[in-house]
Amino acid sequence: MKPELLAPAGDWPSLRAAVKAGADAVYFGLKELNMRAAAKNFELKEIRKVTDFCHKNNVKAYLTLNTIIYEDEINTVKKILKASKGKIDAVICWDFSVIKEANKLNIPVHISTQASLSNSEAVNFLKRFSIERVNLARECSIEQIKEIKKHTDAQIEIFIHGAMCISVSGRCFLSQELFKKSANRGECLQPCRRSYITDIEEKHKLLVGSHYILSPKDLCALPFIKKLIRLKIDAFKIEGRNRSPEYVKTVTEVYREAIDKELTKEKIQKLMDKLKTVYNRGFSSGFYLNQPSTEAFTDAYGSKATTTKEYAGKVINFYRNNNVAEIKLESKALKLGDNIIFIGNMTGVVEQKLDSIRIKDRPVKSAKKGTKPTIKTDQLVRINDKIFLIRKNTF
Repeated sequence: MKPELLAPAGDWPSLRAAVKAGADAVYFGLKELNMRAAAKNFELKEIRKVTDFCHKNNVKAYLTLNTIIYEDEINTVKKILKASKGKIDAVICWDFSVIKEANKLNIPVHISTQASLSNSEAVNFLKRFSIERVNLARECSIEQIKEIKKHTDAQIEIFIHGAMCISVSGRCFLSQELFKKSANRGECLQPCRRSYITDIEEKHKLLVGSHYILSPKDLCALPFIKKLIRLKIDAFKIEGRNRSPEYVKTVTEVYREAIDKELTKEKIQKLMDKLKTVYNRGFSSGFYLNQPSTEAFTDAYGSKATTTKEYAGKVINFYRNNNVAEIKLESKALKLGDNIIFIGNMTGVVEQKLDSIRIKDRPVKSAKKGTKPTIKTDQLVRINDKIFLIRKNTF
């Protein structure tokens, strides 16, 4: 049996992109009590709309309530779960107040990686609270996961791609100490991703090393994904509710193909190149193959993506009969051969090469900023969808 492919959904474009890209399930958060407070997230009143969309496409929908819960938030937990009952397929959490309320409402519980579960005894202990699935601590190796599975019949979920944290299972206080923004409340400002200076003497300062010493590369399990599949793990999870819709689309597509098809060295390299086109800090095997070394730390600030999207304009009309969009170029010029992306709440993400531009119904090779050309689209897009030009980065 294939593992469930679980993709992140931080907003509507990402949700639609994940479903279209082949996710078996998505996980999403509300405006409160989830570990990605900086994501756009969803309103409580949107839960029915989110889950109906997923279920119509045979995709499961999991709600994240995975921060620590304070005393004055218990009623909020109850309100959220009551509104979610009968709609979501499971709640992702680790605080026992959420587990207790979910049990009371017969909502399936998936334990978050925040619980740091790294052995079968801990997993089996939690099963007495009607836990359906556990996401193991990211510090587990392939061999350790293999042993855990021998001693439990609980569903096992692991992360296969996305950001890694310098701290054990994300329990970090650096952001709280510097900015009063708690990582464990989903507010992390990631000071770990910056370069650091050390004082040697009063008048001497040195930049510490060529690497960003607290900033790990991103996890990428693609090169050894078949090893993980052979372990019969129940679910593979992609990190990224703070990432862009095109990130969600690209990463989900890559792992969908990796799970479903045979992989040669050439195919893996082609898929790796595709992963590199979207946000990444370089790639690492995390803890799966061995303990991370200094090579697991990034050598750059921010993204090392091989492409960048630049806002060009928006759709102002769409003619369904012949898939033609009238667009307003507000920021960039476009020319034949350009790679573009449409992004919208209803559209999700549509990528294509620009092979047709017309101005006043005459074919042209390019259109300047400020003009309103029409272009042929590969798929349905909608009025007010944003259009981005994709450029290759040179490092």
